[in-house]
Amino acid sequence: MSFILHGVGASEGIAIGHAHLASPAALDVPHYLIPKTQIDKEIVRLNNAFTIVRKELEKLQSTANQGPTFAEFNAFLELHHMILDDPTLGLAAVDCIAQTQCNAEWAVTQQMEVLLAQFEEIEDAYLRERKTDVIQVVERVLKVLLGHPGYIPPPSKHDGNSILVAHDLSPADVMQYKQHQFAAFLIDLGGITSHTAIVARSLNIPSIVAMQHARQLIYNNDNLIVDGGQGIVIINPDKYILTEYRLKQNQLDLEKRKLKRIRSIPTKTLDGTLIEIHANIELPQDVEQVKESGATGIGLFRSEFLFLNRDDLPDEEEQYDAYSSVAQNMRGLPVTIRTFDLGADKNHKIGNHSTVNPALGLRAIRLSLVEQAMFLTQLRAILRASVHGEIRILIPMLCNDYELNQTLQLIERAKQSLSDNNVPFGQKVKIGGMIEIPAAALSVEMFMRKLDFLSIGTNDLIQYTLAIDRADDAVAHLYDPLHPSILWLLAHVIHAANRAGTPVSVCGEIAGDIRYTRLLLGLGLRQFSMYPAQILTVKQEILKSYLPNILPTTQKMLKSEEAEKIHGLLAKLNS
Repeated sequence: MSFILHGVGASEGIAIGHAHLASPAALDVPHYLIPKTQIDKEIVRLNNAFTIVRKELEKLQSTANQGPTFAEFNAFLELHHMILDDPTLGLAAVDCIAQTQCNAEWAVTQQMEVLLAQFEEIEDAYLRERKTDVIQVVERVLKVLLGHPGYIPPPSKHDGNSILVAHDLSPADVMQYKQHQFAAFLIDLGGITSHTAIVARSLNIPSIVAMQHARQLIYNNDNLIVDGGQGIVIINPDKYILTEYRLKQNQLDLEKRKLKRIRSIPTKTLDGTLIEIHANIELPQDVEQVKESGATGIGLFRSEFLFLNRDDLPDEEEQYDAYSSVAQNMRGLPVTIRTFDLGADKNHKIGNHSTVNPALGLRAIRLSLVEQAMFLTQLRAILRASVHGEIRILIPMLCNDYELNQTLQLIERAKQSLSDNNVPFGQKVKIGGMIEIPAAALSVEMFMRKLDFLSIGTNDLIQYTLAIDRADDAVAHLYDPLHPSILWLLAHVIHAANRAGTPVSVCGEIAGDIRYTRLLLGLGLRQFSMYPAQILTVKQEILKSYLPNILPTTQKMLKSEEAEKIHGLLAKLNS
C-alpha cells in the first residue's frame, strides 16, 4: 500500500531507495539475506545462542545461592529466564528467519522491538520499566551471535541506495553512519536545528526530522521517495509517481552541476561588495568537500566530534595530527577551530557530571574550565598545529568576563608549557568568541576589547532567547529566526563589530539558508560560514544581490514588531 508521511525537512534534495530500519538498542546489528539453503543453519545458530544465554543465567543463579541478596537477585534472573522463553522473542525470531531469510541478529532485534512496544502499553509504571530487562536479555543473545558470526553476508544490493529510518539518532550516531553512505535520513524526533539535523545536513543528503511514527509505519526494504525540501516521504510509490520524482531528481542534479561553474569566481554582490564564505566541518576528512566548494577558509571546525563514539579521550598527539592535517590541506587559508562544545545532545564520557537541563548546564567553555587538564591538552594541540597554517581559536558559549579571562589565562599557560619544553607553536594565534547567549550579545563591546574576532552562533542564540529546546519537535514550530528580538540582537552585534573594526561572522544554520542571505547582507554581515554543500547555493544568491536595494527593506524589518509583516518584508527582499 502506498501512503505519505510528513515531517520537517532538515536537508533538501530527493532520494529514492529502500528503507533500512535502525534498531535503537543495537545500532551496529548487521542485516543481510540468508540463502534458502542456509536458513536451517541460521535457525540452529539462533537456538544455540539462546541455549548459551540460558546456561549463563543458570551459572549466575548457582553462584549467587549463598549471597545475602539471593532472593532479589534470583527474581531478577527468573525474569530474564521468562523473557528468554517468551515465544514473542524466540519462536517469533525463528519464524522471522524462515519467512524473510534474514540473519539471526536482525530477527531477534526486530522481535525485541515487538516486546518493547507491548511493555510500553502496560499501565503499571514498575512493570513498564521492565523493558530494560528485555534489552539486556537481547543484548546477551546478540553478544553470543556476534561473537560467532557464522554466515558471512554478501555485499548489499542496496549499497548507496539505502534510506536510514530511525526513531532517534544522536549526533554521534549520525557520524557513525557517515561511512555507510546512506541516500537519506528519516528520524522520528528532533527539530530542524537539533545537532542531529545539523550533522545530517553536513552529509549533503536529503534528511527529514520530527516524523513522529516513521520507524513504526515503515517496514524494512520498503521502497521510499524522500523529498527533503518538502519534508515528505512517499512509501511504496506507484510507477507514475516514481517516474515523476526521478525527473525531479535529475533536474536537481543538473542544477547542482551548473552551480559548480561559479566555484572559482570572487564572491561579490552586484554593487561590488566583497563577501567571504567559509565552511563548517566536523572531521579532518571533510576538507576535501571544502576545497570542492570553493570556500576561502574554514569558519568552524567542530572539534568535539573527535571526542564522540569512543570510550577514551583523544590525546594531544591525536588532536595535533587532526588539526595540523586540516591546516596543511587548506594551504594557508584560515582555519577556525572551536574548542570542544560538548554537552546538551552530544553524549560524552568526560568526568562525572550530570544535569537536569543539559542545554543550560555544564557544557562548552563551562565544562572546559572545570576539566582544565583536558582543556590544556586541546589548547596545546591547537597551538602546536598553528605552525602549519593560519589557525584561529574560537571559544564557545562565552557569557561573562570571568569565563573569558580564565580562558585567556589557560591559553597563556598552554603557551608557557610549550615554551618550557622547547616545542614550537604559532606566536600570533587569533582568539575569537562565540556570541550565542543573549547576555553575550547584549554586552558584546566587553568581549571585543579582548578578542580578535567574533562568530555568531544563531542556533543557540535563538534557542536561548526564545526559550525553545531546538531538539524538541513539540516546540519546533516556535523556533523563529525572524522574531523581532533575534533580528535586533543580530543587528546590534554586527553593527557593534563593524563599528569597532572587529571581524564578525555567522556560523549558525541561517548562514547556509538562502532565505536569510539578503537579510544578513542588509544587517551588515560580510562573512558567512556554512556546510560545504550549502556554499554554492548561497554564493549564487549573493552574486544576484544589490545592497542599495536591500538596505531599506532590512531597516523596515528591524523596526517592525509584527511577525506577519516581517515575513512579508522578507518575501519582498527575496523577490
